[in-house]
Amino acid sequence: ATAMSIVSGAVAERKKLWTFLLFATIFTAVIYPIQGSWSWGGGWLSARGFYDFAGSGIVHLAGASAALAGVLLLGPRIGKYDEDGSPKPIHGSNAAQVALGTLILWMGWFGFNGGSVGSIASKDNADAVALTIMNTNTAGIAGAIIGWLLTYYRYKKFDITMILNGALGGLVAITAGPDLYDIYTPILIGAIGGALVVPFVPLFDKLKMDGPVGALSVHLVNGIWGTLAVGIFASNADDITLMGQIKGIIVVGIFAFLSSYIVLTIINKLVPL
Repeated sequence: ATAMSIVSGAVAERKKLWTFLLFATIFTAVIYPIQGSWSWGGGWLSARGFYDFAGSGIVHLAGASAALAGVLLLGPRIGKYDEDGSPKPIHGSNAAQVALGTLILWMGWFGFNGGSVGSIASKDNADAVALTIMNTNTAGIAGAIIGWLLTYYRYKKFDITMILNGALGGLVAITAGPDLYDIYTPILIGAIGGALVVPFVPLFDKLKMDGPVGALSVHLVNGIWGTLAVGIFASNADDITLMGQIKGIIVVGIFAFLSSYIVLTIINKLVPL
């Protein structure tokens, strides 16, 4: 559901409901479970040094790769670009709802990551849940603060959507390994996650990859960064290797993108997207 919701944000305002629901059924019933089984439950990727605790790669990168396929096939929204090709801002309709939605997501992340521990029946497991939730929250805070500071430095104004997307970037980045880090490393991982969002939002705009909510910048970029971060900061735990993380990113990203692109192309031939 989370992976598919990333697609919905990227293709918002220009995709027919029934074609979306058809793709959602195929993605969640076939594409997502196939690549998920390669990692969770003792799949072949996990046996090759790949680790993704709650889904920076398996969920967020996979969903964003499918979203990228949809964005490329659909093209930008009408009115997004001038005649000379320069992007025009299409402002959201309700900043308060955007903030509320982000806070709901943020709270949900505590269950998403904390619940991924799988048990709270012993002290060790309870401690693991507590550490996971604290590290998740810390990364989100760091992402929000860095997103705020970099946006102000670059544009000399505050932008609530960039601050909130900075928080989400930090949350996505920490999701691959919140159970592995000490209490300080997530500050750095989340800060880098928030920092990455700020330049990538305008970059995707310039490339005419129109994502109304910045889904590619948050989930694609930070799905990659968060998965890499495990290999950088926790490579000595549970046989995790940086090369294993890189392999996982390549395999998950390419499979999710190509399979989604093929399915969406077939749907588009039958019923225009």
